Formats: sequence, structure tokens, C-alpha cells
Amino acid sequence: MAATVSDGGRDAERYRAAQLGLTRLLVRDVRGLRRLIIPSRLQASVPDWLAAMNAVIAQYAQVSSSLAADFYDTQRDTAGAAGVFAAAVADPPSQDQTDASLRWATKDLWPRDPEDPKTTDAQREPLDTRLGQAEKKAEAVAQKLVTDTGRGTVQGAVRADRQAVAWARSAALGACAFCKLLAARGAVYKQDTVDFRAHDGCHCMAIPVFKGQRFELSAHAREWDRLYREYAAGHSGDQLRLFRRALAEHGHLPAAL
Repeated sequence: MAATVSDGGRDAERYRAAQLGLTRLLVRDVRGLRRLIIPSRLQASVPDWLAAMNAVIAQYAQVSSSLAADFYDTQRDTAGAAGVFAAAVADPPSQDQTDASLRWATKDLWPRDPEDPKTTDAQREPLDTRLGQAEKKAEAVAQKLVTDTGRGTVQGAVRADRQAVAWARSAALGACAFCKLLAARGAVYKQDTVDFRAHDGCHCMAIPVFKGQRFELSAHAREWDRLYREYAAGHSGDQLRLFRRALAEHGHLPAAL
């Protein structure tokens, strides 16, 4: 039995690398669908783009979920957990959820009266600029929907498996201050914790913890925890800003952040 598990172990890094590789392929395919949007025929062409995006996101979400289920089952075997259990593959996001996210990403595309006080600066940009901005937002939305499916698979397995006791957040070295703060908390997310709290572009993963295992923060997560406790803890309402500044000053974030 593996007596300890960490957010920075070899298996966690391999799993993150697999999900990152999947994201790169997803972005490639999403960019390829951009040709379906015809600027002179937005009303007619955007629905075709939405349908194609739904299909691509659903396909990649299934792969993300399968990767997560394999990761969970491997972690369970490594932990020597008792009994027989196989992680269930989470369903892809619903069409309604995907449509709502993509409509948000493209909301600035549509022509608006520049004199209308409700028209935003982004909506006054030339159409080519608005198309580029919508493409970036759509890529981020697609990535989150796909990666959330994998994260949901691990969380669902933790809830269903009697041998699982919690999950921990694993954040990459290049993660934002928000993700590093949550990862530094360790395995505090119990079986009934539903909300992963991820943002667009987030590549954090859920690491399951089983009975008989002890969770240990990785070296970099311990340093994040130290910085938080020394510079930000106790400053109610201002913790994240102070933590972000401490990370930057100690070389854990770009100085501009």
C-alpha cells in the first residue's frame, strides 16, 4: 500500500501532462472550426459553428473523463484500497451548458448601434477584432468544459467509493495565485465537496486520497502555504492580493502580477 500521496507525485504530473496534451489537440480543432463563421453571414453561420463546437467539445470531454477514470483506478490500486471499484466516466457537458458558454464567448460579435450608451467598448471594435476576441474566449470555454469533465469524474468517484476519504488540488508551477492558494490547503476537500472552483484556462487536477493514506504537500505547495501564512493570513478580505504579491516577490509569479 502507498502510505503517502502528494499533489506533486509522478502519477499526478503524468496525468496533468495527458490532460494538457488533450487540451492542445482540442484548441487545434476549435481553431479549425473558425472557418465556419462567415463574417458577412453571422446569423446564418454561427449556428453551424455552435453545432460543430458542441460535437468537438463532447468528443474531447469523453476522452478527458476516460483519462480521469483511468487515473483514479490506478491511484486506487497503488493505494491498495480494499474491495472492487471502478470509477464511472462522467457525462460530457449538456448541449444547453455548452451553448450558453459559447454564446457568452460570442456575445460581442453582433452589430450594435455605436451611439447606444449600452454598447461596450469591446462591441465597438472592428468585426475582425471582435472575431479574434470571440475565438480566444471560445477556446478558453471549451478547455474548461472539457477539463471540468475529467475533474468531475475524479470527484464523482471519491463520492461513490467507500475507500476514498478526500481529494486534494494539484496545481502546476505556472498556475495563478488563486489556484496555488487552494492547492496549498492540501486534502481538505472531503467526499461531499462538490465545487472544484476552476476558471477558464485552469489546469488544476483533483488527486484522490484513500483510507490508510497520508497526504503530503509537494515542496512547492509547502512553500506556497508558507508564503500565505507569513504574508496574507489574518488579513481578511485582502488575502489573495497579498498572497499574489508575496508569490511575485519570491519568484513564484511574474513580477507584473
